[in-house]
Formats: sequence, C-alpha cells, structure tokens
Amino acid sequence: MQSDNFGITAIYCRLSRDDGTDSESNSIGNQKKLLSQKAKELKLTNTKYYVDDGYTGTNFNRPGFQAMLEDIEMGYVTTVMVKDLSRLGRDYVSVGHYTDNFFPEHNIRFIAVNDLVDSNDGDNEIAPFKNIMNEMYARDISRKVRCSHRIRGYLGEPLSQPPYGYMKDPQNKKKWIVDTEAAEVVKSIFAMCIEGKGNETIARILQENKVMIPMAYWQSKGLNKGGKKTQPDPYKWCKTTVQKILAQGVAVEYLTA
Repeated sequence: MQSDNFGITAIYCRLSRDDGTDSESNSIGNQKKLLSQKAKELKLTNTKYYVDDGYTGTNFNRPGFQAMLEDIEMGYVTTVMVKDLSRLGRDYVSVGHYTDNFFPEHNIRFIAVNDLVDSNDGDNEIAPFKNIMNEMYARDISRKVRCSHRIRGYLGEPLSQPPYGYMKDPQNKKKWIVDTEAAEVVKSIFAMCIEGKGNETIARILQENKVMIPMAYWQSKGLNKGGKKTQPDPYKWCKTTVQKILAQGVAVEYLTA
C-alpha cells in the first residue's frame, strides 16, 4: 500500500438540518477542528477540506463530496477522514458502497473518528449496524418533518411564501394579509382577463404602464424571494407570469368584494 503521506488527506465535513439538536456538535467548525487534530495525531499531512454545508445525508450528489470523488478518481487522495459515518451519508446502501467497494478499489484509507473505524485496522463489524441506524434516523426525521407540515397545514398555517398580492402579516409571520399595492395590479390583471384580453396582451399593457414585475416589486420592498433576479428590465412582463397569477386565483376575493 502507498504511504498515506504521499497524497491528499481529504477531510470531509457535512452538516444539514437533518442533524437537529446535534447541529452545534456537528458544526462545520467543530468537525474541522476534530479531524485536523486527529490527522496530526496520525501524522497525516497535506490535508484538504471538502465541505457540504446544508446538504442532506440521504443524497450523495453534493458539490463537496463530488469534488472529493473527482480528486480520488484522479489519484490525488490517499486518505478520507470524517467525524462519523453519518457525515459520509445516511443511506445504508450508498455508504456501504463507498466504504466497502469504492474506497478499497482506489486504495483509500478511510477513517471515521468517533465510530472508531479505520480501514487500516481491517473490517469493522460495527460499521454496517451504524449505517443502518443512520439511515433509520434520516427516515425518522423525514417522517417527523412531513407530519409537522401536515399539522401546520391543518391549523391553517401557510407552508410557503405568500403569492403576489399577499404579504406576511408584520404582527404574525404565520399569517398572510392582502398587500394592497400589489393587489391593485392583480385586480387589473383579472379585470383585463374578464374583458377577453389574452395573457400576452395583458403583459404588454402592464409593461407599457411601467408596472414592476413581481420580483422587481419584492426587491423594491426589500423582500427576499426565490426566483430569477437578473432581469435587467423591471417592467418586462411575460405572458407566463400573467398566466401564473391567474392560475393562483389570488384576486378572487378582490373582484367579488
């Protein structure tokens, strides 16, 4: 076997909301500190950090993890270190693939510090059970999150960002109220639709009247919303935006009031 000091000692750190109350102990900073200290104790040099902050352990298509795999494929890495097996992932089959097949095939020494796993010591009989427990934990967290969302929905609590025409109540962030300024635009869109105007015509009229598109409007109000933020013309409406507003039906109460 080639020397561990010949290539990179990959220190892989991962953190996601799946970690719940353990997020502080599993913080990226704490993982780096623990693993760098362990690398020094083992006299492993040429360390390089690969980090995925905010990525679930059930999906291995993570940028930091994929970058590490690329370096392994290129022959740059000789050792992979993680805090524990759950940092590598929470999918039993996939974790087993890397620890039992991929890493050995690429002559990689694998170390999971807190689980006392070191491939240089031979097979670890506890590791497969750890992997199963990690996958069960991930499934339990996912189930609890879905259950929490259902309960919030049953209680009438919105589970998404308010659509154009509504805003969060400043007094109660879990409640939507009418955004009067945007509501006037929505009312005009529905009125034009009722008059028989098509989506493309409505978009053109809004643009001619210098009405800001939803994203530009939210930005002008200091609201951080997802979606395309690089539109150079804040008045350039497109028919798909009009169609989406009509499909949401958020102006019904305004028009029927």
